[in-house]
Amino acid sequence: MTYKVSSSEKLRKSGAEAETKALLYLMNFYPDSQDIHYFIVDFFNDLTGMNRTAKILWDLQSKGAKNSSPKSIGKELVTLFKNFISEINFKAYILFLGGVTSSFRIDNSKTSFGIENIKKEALELLIEGLIEECKNKIYIPNEQIKIDIIEKFISHVTFIIDEKKSTDYVRSIIKMHPHLMPEDIILEAIFNEIRDKQSSKKNINNVEGITIETTEDALDYCRHLTNNEIRLLTLQRILNWSILEKGIPEAFLEIYNRFPAEQRKDKLNECQANCCRALFNNNCADGFWTFFEKIYTLVIQHPQDSVTEIYRNIEDEILDGCPDLDVHSFKYFISIVKEGIQK
Repeated sequence: MTYKVSSSEKLRKSGAEAETKALLYLMNFYPDSQDIHYFIVDFFNDLTGMNRTAKILWDLQSKGAKNSSPKSIGKELVTLFKNFISEINFKAYILFLGGVTSSFRIDNSKTSFGIENIKKEALELLIEGLIEECKNKIYIPNEQIKIDIIEKFISHVTFIIDEKKSTDYVRSIIKMHPHLMPEDIILEAIFNEIRDKQSSKKNINNVEGITIETTEDALDYCRHLTNNEIRLLTLQRILNWSILEKGIPEAFLEIYNRFPAEQRKDKLNECQANCCRALFNNNCADGFWTFFEKIYTLVIQHPQDSVTEIYRNIEDEILDGCPDLDVHSFKYFISIVKEGIQK
């Protein structure tokens, strides 16, 4: 297998915002969200999801315009089509749209659909737009611009209409834990930070024209984020404290100072590593956020309680939901939450 990178580009702010919404959609709303580990920026396409072993890929093109016509939508499909006819077998081809004209959908209430929900006249214009755009691109071979190939490709495309605010996409990371939910101004700041990190990946190096031999080769160019990075960023902004901070939370000092002096550094590193494992464990994500919410609630309700008192007030079933944590790392994380709230 070989794949040549073409059509990489830098985007305006509106385009960058649409791409970040698309990333968070893949991370939290797409049916395969749990399987997507890497989010590769402007390499195969605007955004490409990839599983942990780099064997499965989800291809996505985004368009931020709020009122896209059927023909312009067809033109936007060209990079997805390029990948459809490539040697890589993508699991999905997704077009993420900021909005469409009323002439496009049969059922305007559907925000995720295939060609079955596109009006006949609109589908004809979409195909017309795609064919025109293909003829204008040197990376689309003329022999591939055939109606049967085009129609087969379009039958594989999922169309997503974005009707959510940027804050809603960040809110979805925290999911069903309302006590943890920060104000919209914090959610917006988190979204902007994710957007800036995503946009910065475009500036790492120029990949236009390079050829890769395997899909995992794309990771060598470091134009990707992981769902773990995004979760960690979100958590640290909510807490106003970094889990990997070199300093020690004040509330943890009493416990830390009881450790033998020669073991303190190792014990602290172990607590931090355990907290990271708990945060990044997809199979126990709900348990971790439930634990976080419980701590948050107890600290708010009983601000004078010590770390040990808070720990003893957490139900066993909540603690059992975080198998990556032990007694010391439970208390370390409680200290971080307590410190973050009291700052």
